[in-house]
Amino acid sequence: MATLEETNAAIVEGDESLRRRDFINIAAVSFAGVGAVAVALPLINQMNPPADVLALASTEVDISKIAPGQAIKTSWRKQPVFVRNLTPQEVQQANAVPLSELRDPQTLAERTKPGKENWLITLGVCTHLGCVPLGVGEGENRGDYGGYFCPCHGSHYDTAARIRKGPAPLNLMVPEYAFSSDTVVSIG
Repeated sequence: MATLEETNAAIVEGDESLRRRDFINIAAVSFAGVGAVAVALPLINQMNPPADVLALASTEVDISKIAPGQAIKTSWRKQPVFVRNLTPQEVQQANAVPLSELRDPQTLAERTKPGKENWLITLGVCTHLGCVPLGVGEGENRGDYGGYFCPCHGSHYDTAARIRKGPAPLNLMVPEYAFSSDTVVSIG
């Protein structure tokens, strides 16, 4: 039979091995945790938008040189944007269309800002399959309704960029925008 001193020595030795084992386990788990964070951080960080996209989150457009009846094409978030200065006749023509004739019923007032009904700002992306419609440049085909024409599949938009004929299901989208001054519009 073991003496009391031998039993106490075995208990002390067992406690030391338990402490060492606990330390090794804690160190291994900590090391694995640091490794997991080191791997996960770049994976999560790569999901953030790149700097060039953040820089294009909004853009300002000088509209002072756009004469009535003319339009320009600019870029916002790597997509074309049409900025059109409607003539009084085009405004009347758009307002005269009964909403019952429209596939995606919207008035011109819903698509423009109050007091700035002559300024129509839309994304230049056809709602059918994403082609860029014609109608901005001088001499381009504006379709049967005097607005925009998508050459890919034949969608026709009126002067308020509302779909009137063809496969496109919706009007050209109007992005968020605000007039910073009488000559500058901020898109986005």
